[in-house]
Amino acid sequence: MKELNIFIRPEKLEDVKEVLDKVHCGGMTLSTAMGCGTQKGVTEETVNEIKGYKTTINLLPKVKVEVVVNDKDVETVIANICEVCATDHVGDGKIFIKNVEDAVRIRTGERGVKAL
Repeated sequence: MKELNIFIRPEKLEDVKEVLDKVHCGGMTLSTAMGCGTQKGVTEETVNEIKGYKTTINLLPKVKVEVVVNDKDVETVIANICEVCATDHVGDGKIFIKNVEDAVRIRTGERGVKAL
């Protein structure tokens, strides 16, 4: 099993959910995130109205999708997510892949792929 941490543009979330539904992904966890990569975000000056000083904002909104998928589905999921999320512009996102030793469904005690 592999855990995929997928960072995408917020407007691509529905496309990613469709990809994951096609491989019958058992579930996902979503988080809103702010960050920047090689594009260093969008820089704009804003005036903090309370203290009146200028700050630089260089973080962009992203969505983090966390899923655990069966080893046989990993490459299919990655290829399909890249296909639906690519805009050919910097900031499309990243996918981080980690090994998962085991999983346990708390309710039934099922382990491994059955727990997904």
